Amino acid sequence: MVDEAHERSISTDVLLGLLKKIRRKRPDLRIIVSSATLQAEDFLKFFAANSEDPSSTSDNSISPEIARIVNLEGRTYPIDMLYLESPAENYVEKAIETVFDIHTEEGDGDILVFLTGREEIDNAIQAVAERIGQTRDRYGDLQPLPLYAGLSSEEQMYVFDKTPEGKRKVIFSTNIAEASVTIDGIVYVIDCGFVKLRAYNPKTGIETLTATPTSKASASQRAGRAGRTKPGKCFRLYTEQSYQSLPEANPPEIQRSNLAPIVLQLKALGIDNVVRFDYLSPPPSELMSKALELLYSLGALDEYAKLTRPLGFRMAELAVEPMMAKTLLTAQSFNCLSEMLTIAAMTSLGTSVWFYHDGEQKAMESSRRKFAAEEGDHLTLLNAYTAFVTKGKKEARFCHENHLNYKSMTRAVSIRAQLKRYMERFNIQVSESLASNRPSETDLKSKAEQIRRCLTSGYFAHAARMQPDGTFRNVEGGTVMHAHPSSLLFNRKADWVIFHEIMETGEKTFIRDITKIEKGWLLEYAPGFYTVTNTSTKMGE
Repeated sequence: MVDEAHERSISTDVLLGLLKKIRRKRPDLRIIVSSATLQAEDFLKFFAANSEDPSSTSDNSISPEIARIVNLEGRTYPIDMLYLESPAENYVEKAIETVFDIHTEEGDGDILVFLTGREEIDNAIQAVAERIGQTRDRYGDLQPLPLYAGLSSEEQMYVFDKTPEGKRKVIFSTNIAEASVTIDGIVYVIDCGFVKLRAYNPKTGIETLTATPTSKASASQRAGRAGRTKPGKCFRLYTEQSYQSLPEANPPEIQRSNLAPIVLQLKALGIDNVVRFDYLSPPPSELMSKALELLYSLGALDEYAKLTRPLGFRMAELAVEPMMAKTLLTAQSFNCLSEMLTIAAMTSLGTSVWFYHDGEQKAMESSRRKFAAEEGDHLTLLNAYTAFVTKGKKEARFCHENHLNYKSMTRAVSIRAQLKRYMERFNIQVSESLASNRPSETDLKSKAEQIRRCLTSGYFAHAARMQPDGTFRNVEGGTVMHAHPSSLLFNRKADWVIFHEIMETGEKTFIRDITKIEKGWLLEYAPGFYTVTNTSTKMGE
């Protein structure tokens, strides 16, 4: 049974393709694909069609023995849909205004507000809290709460607590509350009409995170949150005409993502012809060719696009993205495997390990300087982890004193142990260096260089050069990039660097987790990817 299929994540789409392939050998296998807002006809045609000739199936010719649609009516209460008469200039302000209108004019019941991201949610909660503080008599019983992926487990659990007597919860959430979770007591939904979608550009290698109008399927999911326990209302912060022009569904993730990890997985499953694989929605050819090019340059694929042994097979087995997998698997030859396991764990968290409450940013910055390495962010993360497991004895108090997120740090310990087990399964012995005697300054410099060289061997495709104005340019020179404000190399001098992540938000393209390298290392570790012409480094064809 595959649930929430309408979300069209890469994993779901590939799983459905695999199940269809398996079903040809196992016609007795029964597959249930379920969701609240499923485009059922598309899934029906997909499973009924012959993969050699997808046009071979018409609706009328599908035998119910092959596939059928079953509708189950949910026990939901009626929901009133309310639209704006004219578009809102600022949907965050309009959402806050609507919260207070509901609170003063509507009956009991909690409020769920859909916004696009953490920054909007934090700003909205602050605005509501300030207004409550100014008019406690009138709005003192409102309880604003955030819900987004970057929160700790405890912070996320607050939204599920029973609302105290005489209070009204107002939860500001990303689309995490659309389908992944169900919160009891919601009677009113406010839908801003936007969602932040990631999209990968194969030409530049840049991932964008852009607020785009939501789809009709998502709008329906959001509204459905209001009618779980009694009749509810959905306040859509857009006009009815705008709703009619929304797409039926958002573009599937497979058509807007870096496909290198998924190509590696398919190859490891024995599906060599990844181009002819039966996808629910075929990915664009540019995404596929970019993924194959990267995997070939990393040494995971040979010239026949077959997985290499042992490197390619081991990269597929490691639970990290391909560039980090290559870095880990070459770390032993650079004599820094212990350190690279730590760096891999710290960069796999998906959230910053540094945290601060309102007004504590300067204190956090000074705490971070204690661990700072002049070479950049990767070595700084290594220093923070080493201090946590040695001086800090893995205790929460150490984290509190140093503005580190205790949950994230303990998760990094767990991820590192998991990655170490993989290495040992590959018969790669990890010589632990965390608890050894304090090395000399020369040894530290030598170790730092080994780590930087090792990072270059995996992240050579993510190289950039600093310009006189302090910005960075990629090797081709066509993309202007800025060090993210959270990076230690923000407003610092460097020449050549590699970076872990690149993201376009708003007007700027940011790079995160940055480390200084030497230009010559790019040619040394990626001779097939870079060539030298007229004393400048360029990407090879």
